Amino acid sequence: MKACLMVVCLIAFAGALFAEPSYVGAAKCAKMCHKAKAKGEQYVVWQDSKHAKAYDDLTSPKALEAAKKAGVTDPQKSEKCLKCHVAGYGVAANLLDSTYSVKDGVSCEACHGPGSEYGKLKIMKDKKLAMAAGLTIPDEKVCVKCHNSESPFYKEFKFDEMSKKIAHAAPKK
Repeated sequence: MKACLMVVCLIAFAGALFAEPSYVGAAKCAKMCHKAKAKGEQYVVWQDSKHAKAYDDLTSPKALEAAKKAGVTDPQKSEKCLKCHVAGYGVAANLLDSTYSVKDGVSCEACHGPGSEYGKLKIMKDKKLAMAAGLTIPDEKVCVKCHNSESPFYKEFKFDEMSKKIAHAAPKK
């Protein structure tokens, strides 16, 4: 009986240790820290960005016209559009926490990776620890997964210029 219990515990521990991180949604990132002035109000910067409106933009006349040309009837339901207009689109349903919402559009986790593991305060305080837990520091490779010629509205993507428009670093202490 003891051996059986030990095996069950080991399996549970291994499952937790090697579980895929899940998407928690922008509101949880804001609630944790990223809305605070002392942290640079990153959530507010994102809310005012085109990324935050990416899902809603799929209903604009311009988007609907482009979708029609691509043979898409509803851009808010099409993989062709959602893969770039929604963070976490296409992942298994069990990797989307109850706090996650497609309406967040291109939220924190589109650029920084799913936050369930690195989003804990104790981990976020240590950048190396956060990166080991899945935090991505976005670079041009992350951005061009969506900002590329597959988009019907593609314009040359200039990483250095565009990254300044969405910069949201925490203030230096």
